[in-house]
Amino acid sequence: MLVGKRILLVIGGGIAAYKSLDLIRRLQDRGAKVRAILTRAGSEFVTPLSIGSLTGDKVFQELFSLTDENEMGHIELSRDADLLVVAPATADLMAKMANGHANDLASTALLATDKRVLLAPAMNVRMWLNPATRRNLATLEGDGVAVVGPNEGSMACGEFGPGRMAEVPEIIAAIEGLMADPAVGRPLAGRHVVVTSGPTREAIDPVRYISNHSSGKQGHAIARAAAAAGARVTLVTGPVALADPVGVATVHVESARDMLAAVEAALPADVAVFAAAVADWRVAEIAGGKLKKGAGGPPSLSFVENPDILATVAKKTAGRPGLVVGFAAETEAVVDNARAKLARKGCDLIVANDVSSGTDTFGGDMNRVHIVDAAGVETWERQSKDAVAEALVSLLARRIAS
Repeated sequence: MLVGKRILLVIGGGIAAYKSLDLIRRLQDRGAKVRAILTRAGSEFVTPLSIGSLTGDKVFQELFSLTDENEMGHIELSRDADLLVVAPATADLMAKMANGHANDLASTALLATDKRVLLAPAMNVRMWLNPATRRNLATLEGDGVAVVGPNEGSMACGEFGPGRMAEVPEIIAAIEGLMADPAVGRPLAGRHVVVTSGPTREAIDPVRYISNHSSGKQGHAIARAAAAAGARVTLVTGPVALADPVGVATVHVESARDMLAAVEAALPADVAVFAAAVADWRVAEIAGGKLKKGAGGPPSLSFVENPDILATVAKKTAGRPGLVVGFAAETEAVVDNARAKLARKGCDLIVANDVSSGTDTFGGDMNRVHIVDAAGVETWERQSKDAVAEALVSLLARRIAS
């Protein structure tokens, strides 16, 4: 969705500046062209060499640089971009923007631009809550500046509270939302999409559970991509170490039965994408106390099947989503098993991938998938999970419109 878009990234001074390097990489993965302005304070945390190595372009730092002004003046630099992103946006940068100060390259470019600006604030909790910062934020938002974050959490200074810069996927989602072409970039506007993500946990006793290696990265990426395409998205997720996607209604669950209940409560929907790795079985009876080691050896556990969420929704006679998509994580005969699953579950499409490498696929950022439907099989070569998500959402948007 960002192919050919030009992003000017302003990197302020703060420990969160290290995230800007990942932000550059992920923007480029989506086809964006990134230029960077590095403030003097920002250079205390990341180097021009590391930034330039990622952008493949000059890193702009000085307002009164004869070379830079001859090659691309600060006015042209600020207007050549489609969007300006300030990450991290420090209290100082926000104060300069709110009050029209322009005493360095970053503040001058931000004052001179005629394009949208997105801030990702990052600062100490007391600085964020200070009345001066609150006034500046209100001024900036009143001027039409978009803001993502900050999040609440532990700070590098040891304090806890709001002030942590938004995570990179959240910033990406905000950028995509701002850059979306209403005529082209929001093909799911007015649609409701339900997505499941992550693993489920099936308790054995109050301490132990059965689960799997699913990280939720692919499911969360699909939820973000659907939201960026204009959909109202409900994400039902098992336990993951991921931030909730911006602009998505997220429901957190533990077990397969919890997930099924949450999905059914979210219906009706136009599209349902079941990317979660749901446990097939659970123990018949959860022990009331922690199971102890004993002379009799390990306990004998009896299992029962969990509800089949994909088949339950796909075979609904009333209220079935227009498109139902399943995922097949296989270790062998990937396409053959996906075809069989497609017929057995009654869904419209299966996204199949090879997980024989274990956590390399489940926890990684890349994926190679096969799209299996009644018409045949299409293989998408290895790419980022975000790219897979965007391609899948684009495919689903075309199908739901036809």
